[in-house]
Amino acid sequence: MELVVGPRTKTTPFTERAVAAGMTKAMVYNHTVLPIGTDDPAAEYRALTEAAAIWDVGCERQVQIAGPDAHRLITYLCARDLRDLPVGVARYAPMCDHDGRLINDPMALRLEEATFWLSIADSDVLLWTRAVAGEGAFDVEVTEPDVWPLAIQGPLGEDVVAAALGDWVRGIGFFRFVRHVHDGIPLVVCRSGWSGQGGFELFLTDGTKGEQLWDLLWEAGEPFGLRVGAPTQPERIESFLLSFGGDTDPETDPDEAGIGRFVSLGDCDGDVPGHDFIGKEALLARRASGTQRRLVGLVVDGEPPAPLRSPQTVRSRDGSPVGTLRALTRSPRFGANLGLALLSPPWFEPGIELRVNLDDADRTATTTSLPFDLSRST
Repeated sequence: MELVVGPRTKTTPFTERAVAAGMTKAMVYNHTVLPIGTDDPAAEYRALTEAAAIWDVGCERQVQIAGPDAHRLITYLCARDLRDLPVGVARYAPMCDHDGRLINDPMALRLEEATFWLSIADSDVLLWTRAVAGEGAFDVEVTEPDVWPLAIQGPLGEDVVAAALGDWVRGIGFFRFVRHVHDGIPLVVCRSGWSGQGGFELFLTDGTKGEQLWDLLWEAGEPFGLRVGAPTQPERIESFLLSFGGDTDPETDPDEAGIGRFVSLGDCDGDVPGHDFIGKEALLARRASGTQRRLVGLVVDGEPPAPLRSPQTVRSRDGSPVGTLRALTRSPRFGANLGLALLSPPWFEPGIELRVNLDDADRTATTTSLPFDLSRST
């Protein structure tokens, strides 16, 4: 099947370079082409976990909020309290609808006192933000700027970026960023990325400089074994990085998704008020109900399964449905089949033996807490 790109789907300033470097598979994410793999996924994994990988993640679109009410609006949009967010700092900041359902899990960056970016996962946050701003008469301008992230990830990722831009990048702290212009290439250099291996996201703020930036990093990375790649399913499951819309369904709330610690509800007894945000009262009610599901790990018996094309029903030993398997991979690190499943209470407790049908065969799946640690008892 050929991916046809038309007016509704953007390519990125890096697409052609990524294809030339060996990317052979792609999908559409945020109405943008996302390269997702080469013909050698094992080599991609080794580069990410042992050296460095370069990812075209221009699909990670930015929603820019600017104006006198920008800080007030982004604080209202995000379930994490951003009232004290300084300029030059990013925070992981889940967003909910009015019923407490997770609608995105962006990284929020404060570029200037009255300018913010939401670096979003795959949903139409631009439209949501414009609607909320309009209904609330916030004095802001909400746009999608000319910004294109390119990620360098892996244990040698810092060395690659330092070789390309200078040793000063080593002083950037986690979830901190610096504006920088290198040889005419305007960047926001942020220590972040969707892997557990560390690295940087370079937010290019002039799309015409995409190939120049790619070539600079590619040449700098050659001594460090830099390889083209993409966000890698085995590594992100091993590290447990949430895939919004993949690990979640349309009814999932942040607690169920395992990211409740990034939600600022204040003291639930009301002694310490949290900030006001969309979905707050609904989330408090959900927590009090005792009916929430939970995203947990599954260790699945047997040989490496075929790729999971759609969520699969997870059943108890007597055959009753108890949830859905949302993601599955063969883990090189653990030498086991690891899954992520949304399960109803009480089936999400560690150490429960369940069943899931894969490759037309019933398999045993044992629940475990996240992140995965198979050295301890489940």
